[in-house]
Amino acid sequence: MSAEPATYELFRSAARSAVHLEMRDSYTPQDLDWRDWREGRRFNPAERWRGWFDLIKATTARGVRVRRLRIVSEPVTDYIRFEYDVTAAHNIAAGEQVRWLPRARAADLLVPGSDCWAFDDAVVVFNHFDGVGDWVGEERRDDAALAKRLTAAYENIWERAIPHDRYCPT
Repeated sequence: MSAEPATYELFRSAARSAVHLEMRDSYTPQDLDWRDWREGRRFNPAERWRGWFDLIKATTARGVRVRRLRIVSEPVTDYIRFEYDVTAAHNIAAGEQVRWLPRARAADLLVPGSDCWAFDDAVVVFNHFDGVGDWVGEERRDDAALAKRLTAAYENIWERAIPHDRYCPT
């Protein structure tokens, strides 16, 4: 990636929290890391994704709580197995807290229409993907009311979700 995503500066300026909601069963089908994993070529995510890893470590070291929540269909796709496989060495090792929620257990929860980040109950960044899972862009909203609504919905989902170390993808 030639330019870093807009969220990087938001991590650097976050004071309390950064929460991420992911809801797709497949992302970026041409991603080289995904293809390497799928073809049996394992790698160390903390080395391969050093920029992200260092950013999250620095963010959490300042006391910012970084959480990632994935709503997934079961049985899970191979892509979700890939995400699960690299989560401990990538996200958790960097300081993120990660939980998983089977989609069937989320049916009565209100969720946004797109994956998103919310920072400090003040800023939201929606991540937009096309139908096959390729990323098409970010949409930043400096809207505290929206951020608070999304964070409240996130908290409801988080409470129901399963911590990474207790989730077993089926």
